[in-house]
Amino acid sequence: MKKLFSIFLIALFAFAGAQESKETANRFFYELTFKPKKDSAKLEKVIMALDIVKDRSVYRDFTAIGQDSILKVQFEAMQKAGVYKDLSKSFKMPKFSAKIVKIYPDMNIQYIERIASGFSPMTIGYNETLKLDWKISNEKAKIGTYNAQKATTEFAGNKWTAWFSSELPFQDGPYKFSGLPGLIVKIEDEGKNYSWVLQGNKKIPNWEELTYMEKLSNIGLKVTEMPREKFERTFNDFKKDPFASVRPMMTQEMMSKSIPGMDGTIGDMMKKQEKMYKDFFNANDNPIEPPFEKLKVGKIEKVGKEN
Repeated sequence: MKKLFSIFLIALFAFAGAQESKETANRFFYELTFKPKKDSAKLEKVIMALDIVKDRSVYRDFTAIGQDSILKVQFEAMQKAGVYKDLSKSFKMPKFSAKIVKIYPDMNIQYIERIASGFSPMTIGYNETLKLDWKISNEKAKIGTYNAQKATTEFAGNKWTAWFSSELPFQDGPYKFSGLPGLIVKIEDEGKNYSWVLQGNKKIPNWEELTYMEKLSNIGLKVTEMPREKFERTFNDFKKDPFASVRPMMTQEMMSKSIPGMDGTIGDMMKKQEKMYKDFFNANDNPIEPPFEKLKVGKIEKVGKEN
């Protein structure tokens, strides 16, 4: 039962972000304003984090990181009391599940998502070297507290305008963007589907990429790498049926068992978790990038071979 219960911990925290050696990081907070639906004028906002350490940067939704310490206190209290409850009622779901790691100095990109593999989580990813053709303008502006300079490029079939500041000596930026002589403090596409603006930054001593809840759920840093085409097929299959790898392992007897401290049976919880996954993935049908086979962008060097 203990191992079975871990399925739901994995499902609850599968959208967090991830690493283990303690380092000092420069964390940059970006407010991302985006259109979740192509045909809607509605805009949503979320805070994204770009953590920069000596040999890499890690970009991800800050939502899970920001509430990790609260969940840690609640879970430890549950462990002490020996009574479990549905923690999904205690936290806010992130808007984005992907994590993007850029390896310095070449800025090789690793794009990472998490799926279920039976009763265990599985981290999958693809690698690429993205070379953006930036056109740097003489135009300058103040973005927040920073003096910034304008640059433009084409990426994912769209034209992008960026503002970078040499006052922040990092040739990096949110999402996959990098390669300018200073940190990108603002960037948006021509249609304003996605717009990032730097809101602040701070030093993070004893930084760890893995959150408490990820470690508790037995989620590590190992990434199963695959070509991008295969990655997209695998992740799309997971989005269509999140419990496809779990369902064959569940007997009717197991599905009818109750979970200590929670309302309903394991079957009820699986239905709830499946709905949570599907609602999460269906909330955004306006991705930054089109499917790989339709992607048209500067220069991409594909890493790895199709299996």
